[in-house]
Amino acid sequence: MILAIVPARSGSKGIPGKNLVEFYKKPLIQYTVEAALASKLIDDTVLSTDDPQIKEVTSKFGLSTTYIRPDYLATDSAGMVDVVLHCLDWYIHKNGDIVSDVILLQPTSPLRTAFDIDAALGLYLESKCNSLVSVNRMTHHPYECIKGKSSDWEFIAKSESNPSRRQDYEDNFYFINGAIYIASIKHLRKKRSFIDEGKSLIYVMTPERGLDIDYKEDLLYGEFILSNSLA
Repeated sequence: MILAIVPARSGSKGIPGKNLVEFYKKPLIQYTVEAALASKLIDDTVLSTDDPQIKEVTSKFGLSTTYIRPDYLATDSAGMVDVVLHCLDWYIHKNGDIVSDVILLQPTSPLRTAFDIDAALGLYLESKCNSLVSVNRMTHHPYECIKGKSSDWEFIAKSESNPSRRQDYEDNFYFINGAIYIASIKHLRKKRSFIDEGKSLIYVMTPERGLDIDYKEDLLYGEFILSNSLA
C-alpha cells in the first residue's frame, strides 16, 4: 500500500505559524490535505505534527491525526527522513507491515494538485524505480549563473556548443521544488534519503503548481495565481 505523510511542525522562521496561515481563504495546510485525500492512488494519509492546533484544524478535513510527532523531531535540526521513518514505524506498529511505498507531501506546496500526485505516483509505479522527486525547470539558466566572488568566479554550468541565444540552450536543467517525494520503504531505510542522484525518477511540474511557500512574498504570488486561475 501507499502511505502519504504530511509533515507540519509548529515552528517556522520565514512565516510564523506558516502551516495554518490564511492562504486564499483557507489555512495553507488544507490545500495539501485535500489533494492527498482526493488522490486515487494513495491508500492512507497521516499527519505528522507536534502542534495541537494543527491537529485540531486538519482533523476537520478528515485527515488521520492520531500520530503525535515527538519533540526531538520537531526542531529545526531534525532530518525529514527521521521524521518520516518515525511516523512510518508508528503506522506499521499500529496497522501491520503493509506499507510498500511512502509519499511525502509538504504543506508548503499548496498548488500541487491531486492530479500531480497521481501522475507522479503513476510514473513511479510504472517505472519500477525506487524513488521519485518533483522538479521545476530552472527560471535562470545555469549557463548564465556564476559562483565565486569579486573577479574570482566561474559559470555554474558550461555548454560545449557555446550558445549565443537562449533558445540554443539545452533544456534539461531543473531544481527540486519540494512538492512531491516518493520512495519504496526498502529504499528509504537503506539510503535514508528520498533522492538517489542519477537514479531517482523526476516528475516535472509547472512553475505555478510547483510553487514553494517560504516567504510572505510567496504567499502573495500564490494568491495571485489562484485568483487568476493559473494553477
